[in-house]
Amino acid sequence: MPIPNGGLITETNEQYYAGAQRFLISDPVVVGDSVTTTFNTDLTYDSVNAQLTNFVVYTSLTGLAGSYSEFTGPYTVVGNTITFTDTNGLRPYIAVQLKMVSGGGFGNEDAYGDTVQQNYGGYSYTSLNDVINGFIATYVGEHKLIGDVKRTDVIFHAKRGLQEFSYDTLKSVKSQELTIPPSLSVIIPQDYVNYTAISYIDQLGVKHPIYPANNLTTSPYEVPIQDAQGQPTTDSIGDNLEGTSITNERWATANDRLLNGNIIAEDYWAYGGYLTGNPFYGQRYGNEAQYAQRNGWFNMNERDGVIAFSSNLKDRLIVLEYISDGLAYDLDSRIPKMAEDALYAHILYSILASRINQPEYVIQRLKKDRSAKLRNAKIRLSNIKLNEIVQVMRGKSKWIKS
Repeated sequence: MPIPNGGLITETNEQYYAGAQRFLISDPVVVGDSVTTTFNTDLTYDSVNAQLTNFVVYTSLTGLAGSYSEFTGPYTVVGNTITFTDTNGLRPYIAVQLKMVSGGGFGNEDAYGDTVQQNYGGYSYTSLNDVINGFIATYVGEHKLIGDVKRTDVIFHAKRGLQEFSYDTLKSVKSQELTIPPSLSVIIPQDYVNYTAISYIDQLGVKHPIYPANNLTTSPYEVPIQDAQGQPTTDSIGDNLEGTSITNERWATANDRLLNGNIIAEDYWAYGGYLTGNPFYGQRYGNEAQYAQRNGWFNMNERDGVIAFSSNLKDRLIVLEYISDGLAYDLDSRIPKMAEDALYAHILYSILASRINQPEYVIQRLKKDRSAKLRNAKIRLSNIKLNEIVQVMRGKSKWIKS
């Protein structure tokens, strides 16, 4: 579809905000009439399982608000084109509405705001595929630095650049809201690379940081079953038999108050107090500051692919914030436009640096250019706002009464 007036926005306001697009077909309607949507979100259709269809078709005789009713077909869908194969119940005015999370029909206010749009806020991003096409069009060809290059090479370096940028430059932090089950562990997300923060959410919706238990416990990667002599036992093909981790079991049932020093009278008398060699990990006096907190701990269990939590977090609502490498969905990956130029510079430098007989001064110039543009991208994406800094600094002169 040609872009009107050369602009980058291809959806109307109704398409973007309401997830809807209207059409007028022939009057009277005939078999074979069709409409083609131009959403940035592609249509998906399944004639057997309606839950896999991401849109609803409405029809009206007049096109006036409130006159639309759902049209259930039959029709066929090829790409983003809907072709009507029966005129029973079909009217000249057609509206295609992307499916809603909750009820409402076309023209009903309940329909707006809950529409499933994959590109809300998407104008600040560009796709990796567009970056690759733009790079080839701009940097490859006669009288340019790169005379010729395979598209596969550009894709490789673009993906590697996106991975590296995702770790410390791009806004690639994802989050999941989860409830900790009785097992005290949650599965690591499918596109997980590393965590940035894990917090539990209280009744006010305020988050409280949960800290890693790196210095408290661990999750053994292998747990071989031993015989009476301590030798690992093996199966019929010679591999070690694996058991359950006693370390993880003890951690799951540990009394966290004995770790953070927040003991109560019950703990004091149950564990002997000061008379029998007090076993508390966090002492009343000289407590380790890193353990003096009530929020709990988490531990990465790489063996089972889960995150294990301390016992005081059972049934808690948590938010897991983690880093993805930006490549989970292939070339559909999104790059912030503020970092687009830095990615171009990375691809250009990487391609020429991997070739023989390239002038060293050119390689060094491209390397410096890459570093400078990456630094600019980090500053832009840091999203520092002066008024937010001022708000925090208002408390710098606050008097603390003792």
